[in-house]
Amino acid sequence: MKLQQLKYVREIARQGLSVSAAANVLHASQPGVSNQVQQLEDELGLQIFERHGKRLTDLTPVGRSVVEMADRVLLDVENIRQLAADSRDDQLGILSIGTTHTQARYALPNAIKTFSQHYPHVHLNMVQGTPTEIAEMAATGRVDIAIATEGLAQFESLAILPCYDWNRSIVVPPDHPLLLEKELTLEAISRYPILTYVMGFTGREQQDRAFTKQGLLPNVVFTATDADVIKTYVGLELGIGIIASMAFDPIKDAPLQALDASHLFKPSTTHLGIKRGSFLRGFSYAFIEYLAPQLTRKIVEHALKQEKSS
Repeated sequence: MKLQQLKYVREIARQGLSVSAAANVLHASQPGVSNQVQQLEDELGLQIFERHGKRLTDLTPVGRSVVEMADRVLLDVENIRQLAADSRDDQLGILSIGTTHTQARYALPNAIKTFSQHYPHVHLNMVQGTPTEIAEMAATGRVDIAIATEGLAQFESLAILPCYDWNRSIVVPPDHPLLLEKELTLEAISRYPILTYVMGFTGREQQDRAFTKQGLLPNVVFTATDADVIKTYVGLELGIGIIASMAFDPIKDAPLQALDASHLFKPSTTHLGIKRGSFLRGFSYAFIEYLAPQLTRKIVEHALKQEKSS
């Protein structure tokens, strides 16, 4: 039995039983992957995959157990490599972070600047994507840490820790009628065309619930994943924007104006997602504390050791 064979089996399962997709991810040839899987099955004397002709159709019951065990074995192997690297030089390595545009653009810069000052020889690899994409990256070990407001909870293999709370602002052109309101209300906001985030991004679902609870139907005419794009089109007077408050800078975004809407919406929470059982380098814990000081190494280590929720 070879570790490479276990990697092939695990990746085929991850890729929905597509040998070609697994081969592409692992930079291997499709015939080579198929041959190694067959050799492993022959050695074990069991079928990991059910087949219809040459096509894989499902995992066998024992195959599911093999994939789960392979994932644990490969995680332990990677943990050994990370432990050895940390022992050789705890100031040198790579930290991979998966996050969304809003977090990367507005929430992470200060933490990353501080981290880079303390760990100048650690290469930071930031990958941006949808919340679900970056959650899957963390669950499969392609990034060390996922940072997002949505999407993490759908992966049971992730330890999820609350990072910080945030709320929203209403962005309007100068001289907009909403600036004259004595008290901003959801009813007043719903009178105007709204530009905001797409569903599944930056607390959109929780935002919509606030309107629904008041029996209001907001007139959402434009959606985007990027607050900067939303602000651009508010500037073109397509409507008013609802964005994360951290995404508005009164100087850089002038002449647009921002109205605090934290009294209208429940705060949203951005979380960290880290694969349970994984070994984090020392500098990874340092980065987490720079971003969220309440998440000490002891707290994070405890979360990583917890079993899946029942």
